[in-house]
Amino acid sequence: MRSSPVRIWLVLVVLTLATIAVDLPATAAPWLAGLVVLGLALAKGRLIVLDFLELRRAPRLWRGLVMAWLWGVTGLAGLIPLLLAA
Repeated sequence: MRSSPVRIWLVLVVLTLATIAVDLPATAAPWLAGLVVLGLALAKGRLIVLDFLELRRAPRLWRGLVMAWLWGVTGLAGLIPLLLAA
């Protein structure tokens, strides 16, 4: 069963609001807030890639390459602050 674009868009809006809600308060552990924000960004990216770019029905190779790129970019974004702090 295919999800409607409107439903996926609403999920993206909710995830965006959750990102704002996580980032607004001054937390005692900013690294944890950053990790949650990156996780939400990864979830939004996955929805966009699979549903709006229509890779859900694409060959496994293309889907895997794009998802690996998404995980790689998100992972590097999470590692950069650690590397700069050292």
